[in-house]
Amino acid sequence: MNTATLPRPAHVPPELVRDFDFRDFPGHESDVHLAWKALHEGPDLFWSPRHGGYWVATRADDIDAMQADHERFSYRHVTVPIQADFPPLAPLEYDPPSHGPLRAILSPAFGPKPVQSLEADLRQLSLDLLSGFEQAGHCDFVEAYAKRLPIVMFLRLVDLPLEDREELLVLTELSVRPKSEEDRQQAFMGLQQYIGRWVVERKARPGKDLLSRIVNAEIGDRPISDLELAGMIPNVIFGGLDTVASALCFTARALAEHPGLRRQLIDDPSLIPAAVEEFLRRFGIPNTARVVTHDMEYRGVRLRQGEQVLLSKALHGLDERRYADPLTIDFHRPRQANAAFGDGPHRCPGAPLARMEMRVFLEQWLEHIPDFHITPGETVRTSSGPVNGMLYLPLTWKTQD
Repeated sequence: MNTATLPRPAHVPPELVRDFDFRDFPGHESDVHLAWKALHEGPDLFWSPRHGGYWVATRADDIDAMQADHERFSYRHVTVPIQADFPPLAPLEYDPPSHGPLRAILSPAFGPKPVQSLEADLRQLSLDLLSGFEQAGHCDFVEAYAKRLPIVMFLRLVDLPLEDREELLVLTELSVRPKSEEDRQQAFMGLQQYIGRWVVERKARPGKDLLSRIVNAEIGDRPISDLELAGMIPNVIFGGLDTVASALCFTARALAEHPGLRRQLIDDPSLIPAAVEEFLRRFGIPNTARVVTHDMEYRGVRLRQGEQVLLSKALHGLDERRYADPLTIDFHRPRQANAAFGDGPHRCPGAPLARMEMRVFLEQWLEHIPDFHITPGETVRTSSGPVNGMLYLPLTWKTQD
């Protein structure tokens, strides 16, 4: 990708310039969250000359303010750099009032009753995955479990063939961790080609699945447009797969490295819901941007219309101004809203399903594999980008005789 630096604009003070490439910066390969945390040592708001130039808000208060104020900080381009050649991701890249009707298409599929109805299938799927490697005594958690659980649940939600999961996993990886513009184009075009035939099929023979709901949706008194459809399906697929997989991976790594955390949850499973929230806080996943809607001064910093501001959930969850001792995982931490799934009108509709997937993982993994650790001699690999992710997580445990 083009990572050439841009000259500093006249309105940006030299002391607020930091040469920071959020896709590739020191330490992101081994512990991406600690690498993000290092930005708290600098200005609360700084400008990077990479990727066409963009601002980075490093503190929870500013991240909260910017992600809730669409009149000043629009959602219309959430990826750095701006991808004007792609349809806007729906409903994510639509501001109110356009956002509401698009979100209403998805929300019913993730309500309490529909999500609860998926739990039995989720539990069986998790057990099936565990049975495939439990007796081996080792696995790459990323490939063996984290990528498999959310993709199968998604395919069941949209009633697509399970054998298509490998193709979709490849496209997801290209989308959230592209190494070039060609990767990004390949992911988008590949998904459009894959889904095209199913759109035609579900329009002709709709079912009760989420894909049928999307392709046959109406916005007011009109059918959903081709542009809205082209932006909604990639958002649902890419948004629901890699983010959940990454959350599972960072949670598993923390438990592998901290036996005391495992013991707390094994001894008192009632802590698991609180543990899910604490893991979501500690290991923020998305790094999304907002677009400045007009020239303004924000906390003494001049911002120009059209500039992007990157908001990292990792920086939010690790801000010591908001959370005491933020690097420490504490299941008894006083309950405090985290930024894992956004806030306000754009709060992720799939959050209940993601939380359930994490809860079922913790319950079943700790029951079957209570004592595990990072494989000696192996190196965990993490990554940054639009999504903080895990590339390789080798785990080892003793098997039952």
